[in-house]
Amino acid sequence: MKPRNVIKPLLLSVSLAACSYATAAADCGGVALSVCPTPFDHQLPAPREMLNWNQTDRVVGFRNDYRNYAGDVFHHGASTPLTPAPKKLLDASYQVKGNRYHLADYLTRQNVAGMLVLKNGKVAYKYFAAGNTDSTLWTSRSVGKSVVSTLVGIAIKQGKIHSLEDKITRYEPELKGTAWDGVTLKQLIQHTSGVAWNEDYTNPKSDFAQLTQCEAHSGTYACVRDIVTHLKRAHPAGEQWSYSSGGAWLLGDVLERATGMSLAAWLQQALWQPNGMASDGVWHAYQQGKHDVGAHGFNATLEDWGRFGEFILRDGRLPNGKQILPEHWISDAAHWTQAQHSVSAAHPEGIYGYQWWNNAIPANAQNVDPTPAQGLKNSLWALGIYGQVIMVNRAENLVIVQWSTWPEAEPSFSAQPLEAALMYSAIAQQLR
Repeated sequence: MKPRNVIKPLLLSVSLAACSYATAAADCGGVALSVCPTPFDHQLPAPREMLNWNQTDRVVGFRNDYRNYAGDVFHHGASTPLTPAPKKLLDASYQVKGNRYHLADYLTRQNVAGMLVLKNGKVAYKYFAAGNTDSTLWTSRSVGKSVVSTLVGIAIKQGKIHSLEDKITRYEPELKGTAWDGVTLKQLIQHTSGVAWNEDYTNPKSDFAQLTQCEAHSGTYACVRDIVTHLKRAHPAGEQWSYSSGGAWLLGDVLERATGMSLAAWLQQALWQPNGMASDGVWHAYQQGKHDVGAHGFNATLEDWGRFGEFILRDGRLPNGKQILPEHWISDAAHWTQAQHSVSAAHPEGIYGYQWWNNAIPANAQNVDPTPAQGLKNSLWALGIYGQVIMVNRAENLVIVQWSTWPEAEPSFSAQPLEAALMYSAIAQQLR
């Protein structure tokens, strides 16, 4: 009789949990989340027009991406709370093009919809605009690439992927004889595959634009795979850096094959629950339960974006101290490739690593404050179009998250990206 007495409460608990998720699914637009994000916008912009949305559409679209597309939910477990920092960020300022701007100016100039500053793991500043809240799930755009590269590192640590020196065809043998034949995972993760890809967000005929059109219709996985499989080789592998969402999609596909799980399921098991995230999230799925998009499509709360940044800041250690990334992985991820087009006068050390950016104040920037010499060094920047950011600086024990709706998908580095580098450096100075 004792076993039956134990089983009944367990069954009741499972039943109640199922009812809870069923209720949440109805309330969250058909997505089974433990807590429904707010605000809940009833009128959503058309996904196929994403690159042409206006400012209002971008706000609504980015915070409803989790239900504007098919998605896979990754559930949270026991959460690690974020507590207030003893020193609050009240203001910071920077100077560019003869003008000085303060934090309030920056929020306006960057069209910031959410911002979080964590110093020593504690909340020094948090800001929401446009009605966003602590439960809002904001879409990552290409910030998701940095999440995927980190999940690849965990897969290597667990032995599911042997090495970054492996050829792609070890995991995707059907790519033998294509432009991807002979390309290593390291070249794929650094975007030096040499495979041609047009990322132009303003060209309706670019490869990226075609990918977004695939996403707006059924059969997305097959549609995108057809695009990626039939790309041509432009340069020898390893010679030139060229940013490629097609290559990032393929990296995610390799990871799914190696783990036998969708990106969302692997994220939940390998990092989301062990790292103490506080909310469920959703990953844009090309085939629900099987394939999620490796190039973007990660949707989570502001604080959970911050918790991911804290995991990177701890060099891949969980809150309990367990190391789940290979030793030196984070340093290697920020060892910027020296391939052509990564190195420039602005960034002589290189601009791209394991799907992380170097967005330091350019070495040749003039008439700016802080100066390049005073700016943050050795930061890892996860960047997504229209101004999505996770910045991690281990020396300052600083994580900054930013949600934005820039007017342009990819403005010049002398515009919003430069001002972000200046502001983040100023914030670091204020919090020392």
